[in-house]
Amino acid sequence: MAHNAISAPAIEVDDARRSAGLSWQKLADHIDRPLVWTVAALLGSHPVPREQAEAVRDLLSLSEETTTALQRQPYRVADSDLASDPTIYRFLELINVYGPAFKALIHEEFGDGIMSAINCNISFDRRSDPGGDRVVVTIDGKFLPYQW
Repeated sequence: MAHNAISAPAIEVDDARRSAGLSWQKLADHIDRPLVWTVAALLGSHPVPREQAEAVRDLLSLSEETTTALQRQPYRVADSDLASDPTIYRFLELINVYGPAFKALIHEEFGDGIMSAINCNISFDRRSDPGGDRVVVTIDGKFLPYQW
């Protein structure tokens, strides 16, 4: 199965969400899940548990095919086409510039190990600033020490 940046189920979900005039936050609240997880899941990056998939289906009048697709275990592979999107490119640039510093700081503070991308919480906020509104992304990941 090929991975696409925007799958047919993701398009159906987003189109229905927009038609209903609902924000991603409203969907997250409706299924009682964190905002960033909800958006990632409904765009195809996480399997959505049946109860939540059915709640989204009922709220957005989604097809049964899409409801089933939301519950499927996704393929989590790199999509080189995503790197050309300006917003996603900036996150890649951030990791390219600050990744070595993050690694050094994690090792200094915690020892030899990594920050989990599986066991983490991610929050997204907007903060007003006189110089222009700020995007605030917080990643709270579990430290996993290397086991030798």
